[in-house]
Amino acid sequence: MKSVLAVIIAIVLMTIILPMLLIFSCDIAQPSIEIKEPQVSNEVFIRVYRKNSQRVEEIALEEYVKGVVASEMPASFEYDALKAQAIAARTKAIFQKIKYGDAGKPAHPGAEVCDGVHCQVYKSKEQLKTLHSEAWMRDFWPKIENVVEETKGLVLTYEGKVIDPLYHSTSGGRTENSEDVFTSMAPYLRSVDSPYEQESKHLEDQVVISTNEFITKVNNSYKKSGLTANNIKDSLEILQRSEGGKITKMKVGDEVLTGRNIRELLGLKSANFKITISGDSMTFTTRGNGHGVGMSQYGANGMARNGYNFEDILKHYYRGVDLEEYR
Repeated sequence: MKSVLAVIIAIVLMTIILPMLLIFSCDIAQPSIEIKEPQVSNEVFIRVYRKNSQRVEEIALEEYVKGVVASEMPASFEYDALKAQAIAARTKAIFQKIKYGDAGKPAHPGAEVCDGVHCQVYKSKEQLKTLHSEAWMRDFWPKIENVVEETKGLVLTYEGKVIDPLYHSTSGGRTENSEDVFTSMAPYLRSVDSPYEQESKHLEDQVVISTNEFITKVNNSYKKSGLTANNIKDSLEILQRSEGGKITKMKVGDEVLTGRNIRELLGLKSANFKITISGDSMTFTTRGNGHGVGMSQYGANGMARNGYNFEDILKHYYRGVDLEEYR
């Protein structure tokens, strides 16, 4: 009888109790495994050549745009002018990213942009803290952050392609056709009126130089000019101006130069100038500040003050463009 009972107990252990113990022990020994999907980031980065350190930094696009807006336009400007600047700055970066690809721009290999005026000025938040007061960072940095966040991803396109959105400080009343200043014609960079620039510090400027210094500088750079103190008054003549007022052809001695040549030679604010000779001195009276192509920053601020929004501003200075989200 005892042997039969032992057999029954053994059967119960083998068929019921032991499998249950195995199941429970497996549940305890094997924790659940979470299968993670791969992380996909849509964030765009820009490679920036930092001139001081001579290194390339990879910076998130929107952070880069904040640093450009803070460096290229006074933070006290109207909200919609700053928005227009943010979109122009973002578009410029993306244009160069598309154009130059992985190799980067030839002037700074490995980077699409540099942090200077050669591309567009960029300063990090840390740099801005050293340049500005605590009050500036408190009052204006959040404004710049909001401007960039509210225009996030927006770029300017012409016929579906990202444009090269040139901009400058002050046009002097009318902007320039691109081909009148640079070598190529861009259909979106047309000469337009810029009537709201009255608050610009550089609407009109003057540079006074001695006739001897002018003669020396011209003769050193343009050997065939043949300028002398005796012939200078009869040897200067404006031959042609652009639609925007810049000098495109100018007789200087035996040479024909451009207003841009003289602007670079003397460090003038603009190639739109008049010359007055009095005794041994020459006065160059300029209108505007910069190359004059694309968006006038002071003009944009004036438009914003007169009720125009950022889209109005951009479509005024860049003809036939659309606003699209860059992906």
